Amino acid sequence: MTRRTDDTPVLRVETRPVEGLGSLLPLVDPERPLLFVRRGEGVAGVGEALRLEFRGPDRIREAAAAWKRIAAAARIDDAVGLPGSGLVAFGAFAFADASPRASVLIVPRVVVGRRNGVAFVTRVDGAEDAIAERALGPEYRIRLHHGASDPETYRAAVAAAVASIRAGAAHKIVLARDLAGHLPEGADLRRVLVDLALGYPDTWTYAIDGLLGSSPETLVRVGRGRVSARVLAGSIGRGADADADHAAAVRLATSTKDLDEHRYAVESVLQALEPHARAVVASEMPYALKLPNLWHLATDVEGVLSDGSTSLDLVAELHPTAAVAGAPRAAALAEIARLEPVDRGLYSGPVGWVDQNGDGKWAIALRSAEVDAHGDVRAFAGAGIVEHSDPERELAETKLKFQPVVDAFG
Repeated sequence: MTRRTDDTPVLRVETRPVEGLGSLLPLVDPERPLLFVRRGEGVAGVGEALRLEFRGPDRIREAAAAWKRIAAAARIDDAVGLPGSGLVAFGAFAFADASPRASVLIVPRVVVGRRNGVAFVTRVDGAEDAIAERALGPEYRIRLHHGASDPETYRAAVAAAVASIRAGAAHKIVLARDLAGHLPEGADLRRVLVDLALGYPDTWTYAIDGLLGSSPETLVRVGRGRVSARVLAGSIGRGADADADHAAAVRLATSTKDLDEHRYAVESVLQALEPHARAVVASEMPYALKLPNLWHLATDVEGVLSDGSTSLDLVAELHPTAAVAGAPRAAALAEIARLEPVDRGLYSGPVGWVDQNGDGKWAIALRSAEVDAHGDVRAFAGAGIVEHSDPERELAETKLKFQPVVDAFG
């Protein structure tokens, strides 16, 4: 890697199609995987050619500016020309402006991808890492236990949030609680990812800088001048049989509490996108999205970019949406800082990838856990609190949302 006189790295990038490539997941590092896939398609990374870290309230905008400089300086030979080919950085950003957790952009030494049945390999600065499947390490099971916010603490926080809402402090406040655990030494994190990818195939399964998860929510997708998002807010557990499941979906679709919670989330996305896109449209009514353990209220948003914004530029505008913070944003964030006993880290922040054109796919880091260098695990799940929220029901909702991660580790 060379550098320009302004100290911007000059990356040499070469992408070529390959034949006979199997699943992407067995190719990544067992202890530091890099992955962003859905139904077997997406990108996986090996090693680090470049790592950038950001902190503070301008972390995403600083990342967007830095990435534009790096992409402009790069020497790219891309014989594939598909989303995810060429120069790509994987990214994960902390939820809170004041979080001590570093937000990152990582350019792997090697990226392996698949799109529309076409497989490809990208090598940075002549990296010679072998593209080979590694056998999964030994099985393990761990139990995640209550962290800083046990059930009693969480119910009290929800009650306090409802009181604040009724006093006019905010319309919606999203409160999260945590679970914690510890991995055995040398644990193969791909075992968790396999479980998530197989169990929740319609979500984005991701692994970036120790953050693992399967998110159902697309924060923003930018490609060839178009922008889209999927907003999720409002949920209910699946029924035990077909009739009960249908009844649950109907209850969700007609729930005033859940419809109000969802409306705030959609409005926050539309307000963020409209200055940067034209012909922005959203589903007239939310629909019920079926996942293996939950029904979600969902709305799809689409538009045409009008100002040349990159996916990272839009991530900076969108984060945090009302789906993970609340509304109004500033008031909800103040209540979160007051009521949540521990920093969220990367949970509910943006996670995804960006290419040399600024196009990319970004999800919200939900159904996730962070694993640190010592093997400590911390998982989060949250619920949207509005005026008519019941603490016991909101606690039950977080238990449902924890299920994918709890099952994957246990």
